[in-house]
Amino acid sequence: MIKIRNSNALCSHGDIESRKIVLGIAEKALQYLDSYQRIKSIAHMEGPVLHIGSRSWDLSKKRHVYLLGAGKACNHMAMAVDEILGDYLTQGIIIVKISEDTDVFCHTDVYVGGHPLPNEEGYRACQKILELVDSAGPDDLFICTISGGSSALMSCPIDGISLQDEIDTTDVMLKSGANIYEINAIRRHISAMNGGMLAKRIQQTGAEMIGFGISDAVGTPATGDIGIPYASYASTPIGPDKTTLDDAKAVIQKYDVADRLPKTVVDYLTNAGPECETPKAFPDNTYFLLNTLPDSCICAKKAAEELGLNAVILTSFLEGESRDAGTFFASIAREIQTYGNPLKPPLVILSSGEVTTEILDNSTILGHGGPSQELTASFALSASKTKGACMFSIDSEGTDGTSFVAGGITDSTSCATALKKGIDLHSALRGHSCFEALSEIGDTVFTGNTGTNLCDFNILYVPEPHQYEG
Repeated sequence: MIKIRNSNALCSHGDIESRKIVLGIAEKALQYLDSYQRIKSIAHMEGPVLHIGSRSWDLSKKRHVYLLGAGKACNHMAMAVDEILGDYLTQGIIIVKISEDTDVFCHTDVYVGGHPLPNEEGYRACQKILELVDSAGPDDLFICTISGGSSALMSCPIDGISLQDEIDTTDVMLKSGANIYEINAIRRHISAMNGGMLAKRIQQTGAEMIGFGISDAVGTPATGDIGIPYASYASTPIGPDKTTLDDAKAVIQKYDVADRLPKTVVDYLTNAGPECETPKAFPDNTYFLLNTLPDSCICAKKAAEELGLNAVILTSFLEGESRDAGTFFASIAREIQTYGNPLKPPLVILSSGEVTTEILDNSTILGHGGPSQELTASFALSASKTKGACMFSIDSEGTDGTSFVAGGITDSTSCATALKKGIDLHSALRGHSCFEALSEIGDTVFTGNTGTNLCDFNILYVPEPHQYEG
């Protein structure tokens, strides 16, 4: 299935040749990263025996086999497991961000949770998951498929904190300028599911657990052989948590949000003792890590080189304000084309990470959008002097911020196009309405579910100026 569904429309205007190159690289990279194919490449059944990479399990010796999952790439992950297990799967419950017509399950119930803000359906699904876990015993097996986004989708606050409290906490922290590690330090310590609490609940029943994970954490190394169990698996609902209560308290102070967070949350975290800490180790669980954040750049580099283009991975640690990142990439493009630094054009520059957008006052929000759209809008404002330069930025799971699109693509002509149509990109950035602005000039990227979830994925292409035909 094609990943970038509106490629033809995106290549109908602007720096067309540059767009074709960028979108071709992005399409191939997303195909490489699809978690359905990744799981199918390492897992299969032989009779009653489930083989995953270097390990195997005789399912005839299990009383029940359950599938649990959550995340923005969970659709594809869970479909692979449901298909592989067939009638050996007793029951599945998963929570996804978007349910698509192409999602096919035989033994799995699908719930649509809320992201970036939790919702009631995700909460109801968590209650059903906890009921199922509490009914399990030592002869049962849980197979869990977890990707980024599970902290919001698998929303189940601890007693004394309401769902609305968790929603409000998430909203405040996402707009505070805090990075995802800092946000999770708070969210995990008020959850009955996240920060390893689901794994702890399964552990208490004596049941066995196998986890398939996708890590969108900045700093996680690239994957190697995904069929070998991953010893350093951490965080999410099914793994040990690296954040601490002290981290959560420090984040509240650092971003001065105590007066904006719900009082129940602040009071709980302030008074919580060691008994409230999240679990830090699960030595008996088996984890397989399918993708990590650097993989998107590695796959894109391979795709670019297959096209005969030089490609450089600039960073897989990109963080900070999204609009600043857009300006920064425009300056890099101009340096490449003008002076040949760090390499001469034509050149592909790849990056990944998680940029953020600070919004301290909701009244400033005049529309929709997300960090990737803000990055590409900002790039457009500064890229007009670099002929043919093209910037592609998406949230790799398929939805960026509060919009239904994955992100944006702009080039050296986009600012002029916007001006001709009476669209002020500066105003769109100030009002956090880049979705509306980029939609007007045909520069939003639509994918739907991609099957992976590796935060921001960025491709910059800079051609030689004399080869550019406009």
